[in-house]
Amino acid sequence: MDSYIFRQPREIFYGQQALLKAAAAAGKYGQKALLISDKNLAELGYINKVKKIFGEQKLEIEVFAEINSEPDDLQVEQALNYFKAKNCDFIIALGGGSPIDTAKAVAIMLNHPGHIRDYQGLNKLNNQLTPVIAIPTTAGTGSEATQYTVINDLKNDVKMLIGDPRIIPEIAVVDPELTLSVPAKITAATAFDALTHAIEGYTSVNHQPLTDTLALSAVKRIFNNLETACQNPADLQARTQLALAALEAGMVINNSSVTIVHGMSRPLGALYHLPHGLSNAVLLTNCLEYAASGAPDRFAEVARAIGVEADKQDQLTIAQVGIAKIKELAQKLNIPENISQLEILEESYLANLDKMATDALASGSPANTYQSVDQNAIIEIYKKLTT
Repeated sequence: MDSYIFRQPREIFYGQQALLKAAAAAGKYGQKALLISDKNLAELGYINKVKKIFGEQKLEIEVFAEINSEPDDLQVEQALNYFKAKNCDFIIALGGGSPIDTAKAVAIMLNHPGHIRDYQGLNKLNNQLTPVIAIPTTAGTGSEATQYTVINDLKNDVKMLIGDPRIIPEIAVVDPELTLSVPAKITAATAFDALTHAIEGYTSVNHQPLTDTLALSAVKRIFNNLETACQNPADLQARTQLALAALEAGMVINNSSVTIVHGMSRPLGALYHLPHGLSNAVLLTNCLEYAASGAPDRFAEVARAIGVEADKQDQLTIAQVGIAKIKELAQKLNIPENISQLEILEESYLANLDKMATDALASGSPANTYQSVDQNAIIEIYKKLTT
């Protein structure tokens, strides 16, 4: 067997009441935390809930709840200054991927000079980071378990990917009860984000035995529970399975990375201000159709995890049936299929194809795809969203 390294948060608390147990473990990082979140979670009462639970452990909580669905470098700077002004010791991130990514970026800048864009790319950090406790309230990004953060660079109009093992949160808290209020539309988009992570990690050139196991498990959980969670948002069992799938898929990409879908979704999301999960979802099946011939055996295993029974067929055919099943699920859940449904003007979209393709390749993610990927291939996949 080849040699591998598998990275994950120092501690993972998951299941019902996970938040209570995590709060009891937080004191080792200091006595005062900055809670980074968004206004919606304040309105839902989640911020007060977290403050109360951590307060019972004699921890003081300051709140910065100004994060929007696409965190940018300006928000990072504002949260950074607030942390310093309040003399906090560590960070709690509460929300979807946006607050968690912002918290990671703040942790970077508390311990590194310059601007957050100076650290775009992989392994550019030199110092240990301020501890982050990540508490997701959606089941999708898996950011609570990854060494990556994605931040909009407002000056250059790109979504910056920053990756380094130091970025992994110290503690991940996966409490499915926190996802019960997520509406069906967002539940679907975030679950497709997790599905994308699982499939890309499994079909990445960097896959390894541990990530293979987690990836197929995540695919099964999502296909077995997503429709139920969308139809009955209060179904805690379905929510639990989706939360675990997102965690598993996050650990997958943390160690196997992502491929062509993420490479293409970041430029699309940056230019047209789309939530990350949605830009992944709209690109997913077109990208998989292109990539499948590069590793038909692995894509066939994904299809079997979905539930495709076609052992007598060749591997590529099985893979294609699996991709068709993914497309069918996306249609059932009303996930957009083209730029028209995303309300993107075709003239603007076509004018930006070269820039998006260049940015996609520059991210490095497409290079992890078994199938060879170049500028022209990416442009052709983008064009499929115009039909």
